[in-house]
Amino acid sequence: MRSTNTKFRTLGSSLIGTTLMVGGTALMMAACSNVAPLPKEFSQDTLPMSIGVPSGHKVVLETTATGVLNYECRATPAGPFAWTLVSPQANLLDRTGKDVVAYSGPPAKWTHIDGSSVVGNQIAVATNGEFNLPLQLARAEPSMGTGALQNVSFIQRIKTKGGVEKTKPCGTANGGEKVTLPYQADYIFWRPV
Repeated sequence: MRSTNTKFRTLGSSLIGTTLMVGGTALMMAACSNVAPLPKEFSQDTLPMSIGVPSGHKVVLETTATGVLNYECRATPAGPFAWTLVSPQANLLDRTGKDVVAYSGPPAKWTHIDGSSVVGNQIAVATNGEFNLPLQLARAEPSMGTGALQNVSFIQRIKTKGGVEKTKPCGTANGGEKVTLPYQADYIFWRPV
């Protein structure tokens, strides 16, 4: 009789535990269904309209860049001297952390590890703080090679940090001087739907 009671108690405890677990899971799922999903990194909702990608396009690649920008103090066509971008150098990692694209220029060129590449021409910018590169929208020229960057139509530069020289003067006294600045940014690649 004792062994039968022990079996029923064990079975009863197991049944109650399972019921509580299933019920608790159902309550948690119901509670979570009312929580809005996290926004995707490439959401246009939080970006200035000036750098928004026109409708009819979809994201094909999201990357995060860490690199440097090489500047030279030069006279501008309007006359005054200014820090002028000579070349960017950055490695772009996809959302899994894999190094997938090299960024170089000028002109601005992104080359994927699969051999495909794209050149972009800036069409819009939006300020992002005094010492950060502006946010940017570039229109892609027809891509070279087949692969991940094939048929890319736009490249967005968002979430910029650093990359702007504001502390060192640039004028006739130091014309030709060079400076290298670190920067970070996300580059989002788009193609037509």
